[in-house]
Amino acid sequence: MVLELSRRDARRIAVRAQLLTRDRPADALSVVRHLGLVQMDLTAHVAPNADLVLWSRLGSAYSPEVLDDLLGSGRLVELLGYLRPAEDIALFRAEMDAWPGVEPLSPWRRELEAWVEANRACRDDILTLLRAEGPLPAREIPDTCLVPWRSSGWTNSKNVQRMLDMMEQRGEVAVASRENRERTWDLASRVHPDDPAVPYAEAEQERDRRRLAALGIARARATFPPGEPNHVGEHGVEAVVEGVRGRWRVDPAYLEGGFVGRTALLSPLDRLVMDRKRMTELFEFDYQLEMYKPAASHRWGYFALPVLHGDRLVGKVDSHRDAAAGVLRVAAGHWDVEPSGAMRAGVERELRSLAALLDVDLQLPEDGVAAGA
Repeated sequence: MVLELSRRDARRIAVRAQLLTRDRPADALSVVRHLGLVQMDLTAHVAPNADLVLWSRLGSAYSPEVLDDLLGSGRLVELLGYLRPAEDIALFRAEMDAWPGVEPLSPWRRELEAWVEANRACRDDILTLLRAEGPLPAREIPDTCLVPWRSSGWTNSKNVQRMLDMMEQRGEVAVASRENRERTWDLASRVHPDDPAVPYAEAEQERDRRRLAALGIARARATFPPGEPNHVGEHGVEAVVEGVRGRWRVDPAYLEGGFVGRTALLSPLDRLVMDRKRMTELFEFDYQLEMYKPAASHRWGYFALPVLHGDRLVGKVDSHRDAAAGVLRVAAGHWDVEPSGAMRAGVERELRSLAALLDVDLQLPEDGVAAGA
C-alpha cells in the first residue's frame, strides 16, 4: 500500500523530524544524536552554522559554550566537515577501511588513490610527526609530497591539506580541535572512540535508516551531493505527495501525533532547506544562498536566514552581526507571503533571541521587520 500525503502533511513530517515544532528538544547532544550531523561551516556573517542549527532548535537554552564542551569532552567529533556523535564513528570505519571506495571505482577515485600512493612517504611523514608532536595545524606540517596536487584553483599549493583530507577519509588522522577557526590534526586513534567497525553493508543500512528518522520524508534515491547523501534507500513506507512527481519514503513514526508549529529562523545550511530540490517540491519555497554571488545580484542578502512559520517557509531575513559595533543589524525581511502579525512578531522574537545568543544588541529597520510580500 502506498501512502497518500498532501503537501501540508509532508511538510509537517519534515518539520517534526527536524525538531522545529513548539516542543523543543532537551539539549544539544540529543539534537545532534537525532539529526545525525551538523555541518561545521564557520561562516560568521551572522553566526557559525552549528550555532545557528542548535539555537534554532533549543532557543535560549543553547549557548556556544555548550558545543565547545561537547567537542572538548569527545562526545561530539568532527568528521569530514560535520559534527557527529562520537559513537557514530563505528558506522564509518568500514568505509574508511575500504578507501577510496568499493568497486567499481570512478576514474576520479582512481586518481585520488594514485596520488596518495605516489606520496606515500609524505603520508608516513605526517603520521610520524603527529605521533611525536601531538595535534598540529596543517601549516605546521612540512610538505614532503613528491607529486603536487592537481588543483583547479581552490587548492593550489595545498598538498599537505589535501593529504590530510585523504588521510581523514582513510581513518588515519582526525580533527582534534579548532584553534581560532583553524583545524588541528592528530592521529585518529587518539581522537575517535575505539569501537569496532560495523560491517560495510550493515553500516550503510543503518545510516540510511537514521537519515530518514532525521528527515522524516525523503527520496529512496537521490543525486549524491557533496557531503552527506540525501537518499534513504528502502527504509520507511512508500508514499506519494499530492502535486509532486515520484515516490517518497516516510518514517512511520511521524504519522501519529499532532502538530504544533512555531516560528524559527534557519541557517541557509539547515537540513530542512539544504536539499534545495526537496525544499522546492515540498515547501514551494524560492531560495538560494547568495554569499557566492556578486553583491549587485543579491535578491535577499549575503546570508539571508529562511523563515519557518508553522509548516511553511514564508520569507528570508537579511541580517549581519557587526562584532566591532556589538550589533546584530537587520537590513530587511523579505516575505514570500503577506505576513500576519504573528509572523512578524515571531520573527522579531527570534531575532531578539539570536542577538542574546551572540551577546550583541539588535538593530531593526525603523518599521521593524518590513511588511509586505
